[in-house]
Amino acid sequence: QVQVVESGGGLVQAGGSLRLSCTASGLIFANLNMGWFRQAPGKEREGVSCISWRGGDTYYANSVKGRFTISRDNAKNTLYLQMNSLKPEDTAMYYCAAGGSWSCSPPASFNYWGQGTQVTVSS
Repeated sequence: QVQVVESGGGLVQAGGSLRLSCTASGLIFANLNMGWFRQAPGKEREGVSCISWRGGDTYYANSVKGRFTISRDNAKNTLYLQMNSLKPEDTAMYYCAAGGSWSCSPPASFNYWGQGTQVTVSS
């Protein structure tokens, strides 16, 4: 049974940092591209950052370039998203997903999704 579980969300002031983690089990993590997506109320789900199975290729949405860093530890079956200089517009539910394109597009290419972790940035 595949399980994808996110953690690390929370409430932070603008300018602060958070580190999201995602652990996956029941699949061969090291063989899969992984990604972070987010969805704010009333908005579509968008790809934030994705990474290839070996970690050599990464994608970042323009809105997070220079502030967020995606990484993975295949030995621990864990994906990370370091988020710095957070802004109120980063407020959203953040989802981890496995098995799609390292370009994050299309989201439907990802086979497995977590339940999400809420990130709230106060101004």
